[in-house]
Amino acid sequence: MRIEAYSQVQQVYQTKKTNKALQSASVSQSDQLQISSLGKDFQTAKAAVAASPDVRAELTDSIKVKVQNGTYEVDNGTFAEKLLQKYEEMR
Repeated sequence: MRIEAYSQVQQVYQTKKTNKALQSASVSQSDQLQISSLGKDFQTAKAAVAASPDVRAELTDSIKVKVQNGTYEVDNGTFAEKLLQKYEEMR
């Protein structure tokens, strides 16, 4: 086995590596991002939900006043029916 032949082969490979590095540095690359129309629709819907209030005051204000006055009453029969209905739906 000749050791001096190894150093000559190594020199050949090193020049090819530097040439490739110089070539890749001269080539410009750019990335692009494209959002689909469905993604844009999701963004619009998400923004609309974020802008809307968490509680609809027109529905809760009257109940809130009744609770604070102590005049709010719950019909036990209606409550039980709705509770059983929800239970059946979840089964």
